[in-house]
Amino acid sequence: MSVVDVPETAPGPGQVQINVAFTGICGTDLHILHGDMDRRVAMPAVLGHEMSGTVAQLGEGVDGWRPGEPVTVLPVLPCGTCVTCAAGHGHVCPRLTFIGIDSAGSMQQRWNVPAGALVRLPDTLDLAHGALAEPTAVAVHDVRRSGLTADEHAVVVGGGPVGLLIAVVARRTGARVLVLEPSPQRRAVADRLGFTTADPTTADTTALIGDWTGGEGAAVCFEVSGAAAGVATAVQALAPRGRLVMVAIHAAPREVDLHRFFWRELTMLGARLYSRPDMATAVELVADGHIPAAQLITHVEPLARVGEAFAALESGAGVMKVLLDCGSAR
Repeated sequence: MSVVDVPETAPGPGQVQINVAFTGICGTDLHILHGDMDRRVAMPAVLGHEMSGTVAQLGEGVDGWRPGEPVTVLPVLPCGTCVTCAAGHGHVCPRLTFIGIDSAGSMQQRWNVPAGALVRLPDTLDLAHGALAEPTAVAVHDVRRSGLTADEHAVVVGGGPVGLLIAVVARRTGARVLVLEPSPQRRAVADRLGFTTADPTTADTTALIGDWTGGEGAAVCFEVSGAAAGVATAVQALAPRGRLVMVAIHAAPREVDLHRFFWRELTMLGARLYSRPDMATAVELVADGHIPAAQLITHVEPLARVGEAFAALESGAGVMKVLLDCGSAR
């Protein structure tokens, strides 16, 4: 990875230029770095889609915005014409363009995006916290997709940033939440947030979840670890008619105990992205303080240290959410 100077480009018709304040690094960015998404990402690439900033300039034909307004971006651009879009599922459109993967992302100081992708942030919101709106939208969508209801037991396998955001949103539904995470530093964060936690590499998770659920098993498991062992743990934890929500990107195929799916009539649900209503809910949760942003953001690095920021996230040592300061924070 490298940081280079390029000529600034004015926003084109229908575009808005953003002064980028903060950009979060997520698991998808790590997958891109390791070549898992080479079929989609053309080099050289500018990554980044978890962001906050302020409006800098308006391109021709854009109204409804003014310079200085705080914003984030909904990076999901569906085609709008296919059967999937017509059914209201544009976030999984077969011809979807995702800003920051299929086109240049927010790891830059000035960023031109389609005006329709902008999402307004409250004026009072700390822009560093505003960068958590996009990953929170992931969590909102995942919990909605699960159908989780009050008093159900939910297990989150993987207590990284997205896993803990899912846990927070799941708890707000009234569900009982258990977080399984091998990292003691990440478990400590979950403990401070008031969650029941366990280390799946040392605990007898089958017995633990049996005791926790009164022998019933969990109604929902969110697989957020991206590991084969995480998949096996999640499937084993589910009660009859339980729902497995696949959140993590698994770069390689995994073995799944299909006999258990048959025997317990389990359901597996994919949960890929999110919709604009999910993002709207996420902004509200962050702005109202329901998302513990200050506890989740553990590292902020200047854009010039992007390589070190990626290395810190990948190390996992005492790291939760890593933000890049792109230089335009108020």
